[in-house]
Amino acid sequence: MKKHFNKKSIFYLIAIFSTWTFFFNSCKSREFDYITYYNRVNEIDSIYRMANNPQKAIKKYRKLFRKYTPKNQERIEEYFTYIKISDDYNKNFGGKKSLYKLIPLIAPYGDSYKDQFKLYQKYGIDSTEVNQRVADWKKSLNKQLIDSFTIAMIRDQVGRPNDKTLVKKNVEKNAHLFLWTFTNYGFPSSQKIGRLGNNDVFIAMPTLLSHMVSSESYPIIKSKVFEYLKSGDCSPQDYSLMADTFDNNKNTASRFRYRNKTQDSTQVNRSRKSIGLPSLKHEAEIRKDFFKKTKKK
Repeated sequence: MKKHFNKKSIFYLIAIFSTWTFFFNSCKSREFDYITYYNRVNEIDSIYRMANNPQKAIKKYRKLFRKYTPKNQERIEEYFTYIKISDDYNKNFGGKKSLYKLIPLIAPYGDSYKDQFKLYQKYGIDSTEVNQRVADWKKSLNKQLIDSFTIAMIRDQVGRPNDKTLVKKNVEKNAHLFLWTFTNYGFPSSQKIGRLGNNDVFIAMPTLLSHMVSSESYPIIKSKVFEYLKSGDCSPQDYSLMADTFDNNKNTASRFRYRNKTQDSTQVNRSRKSIGLPSLKHEAEIRKDFFKKTKKK
């Protein structure tokens, strides 16, 4: 016997479908809110770095990386830290699978990935394979964007600091490049273009972004970069440098990076947390540990 849906049944089906759609979209939007991710990283890093409780940090990192595709921010290096301290305490971090995932995250930083050869070898991945995977990663980069941002980086320095007319003209050219890139490829992250352009030109993305503050397109660029901050393509550090450069040029209080006479640390820390930066005290510890590590090398 065929069953027929009456209007009441159809209404309930639509209601159920709408509820699940809303729930799915809400979960999806939360999943890709990387400001939440960065703040969770800061909390866990403080457990490891400041509270000196690495085993608790391992558990919290494992839970975080089940939900989010990991980043490996400069100086914090959360994904590498998770793998390293897990190895130190003989905790399961995912073995080869996680180490393969780490390779493209550390590949943009020149030859520094070679410092981890011993760790990779411990889990059955020899240096030849690591080198090959880094080479494959480099081949996957967007050649058109590398060409364009190599030119942009060179152009950015022409005429500075004296020829203001030429500098302004070049800033607008680079602003046009950013807007074109956003439309066609998204944010030009190190996973798309690396950090070294043609002929080993260093592509200093924070510098390029901070110089956008003098462009007529800055409000549009800032809005788009904030979207990429939330999606995890732009780091809080790069966004904050750009935004603070604008505030400093307008003689207003620095919003994120540093405290001045008109601000207390609570106000600054609140602003920093709103974009995923660690507190001023935590940032000072990160810097201290970074330079301590650099001196050892």
